[in-house]
Amino acid sequence: MTSTVVYEGNLRTVCTHEKSGSVIETDAPPDNQGLGERFSPTDMVATALGTCMLTIMGIKARDMNLDIKGIKIDVEKIMKADPRRIGGINLTFHFPDTLQVDEKQKTILERAAHTCPVMYSIHPDIEVNVTFNWRPETISN
Repeated sequence: MTSTVVYEGNLRTVCTHEKSGSVIETDAPPDNQGLGERFSPTDMVATALGTCMLTIMGIKARDMNLDIKGIKIDVEKIMKADPRRIGGINLTFHFPDTLQVDEKQKTILERAAHTCPVMYSIHPDIEVNVTFNWRPETISN
């Protein structure tokens, strides 16, 4: 088993990861009758895409002896109505000044991000836009 999810009432759930015991709570968003005090389930989907992409990049980076610590992703989830669903996910990567890569490593990391399991699991009707904001000073020739 991966996790357990318990409904706490008032549109909140508590999710417990079976192996580690770590906990995530969710709330319905205010535009869907919730308090919006935690990630919503659809926030989790969009955020899972970002975390998955970084994880796969981290595996590739480790293989290349690169330290990618400090990469930040801004995640934007766009909802659609009728039926209510995720219509789009925008991910913007920001790279730390301390990261130095060459063009080949940059390409490998970007391609790795696009091959994460969550990316392959996103429904084709969901428009995913990914922007890699590499700083020119982080890329060597």
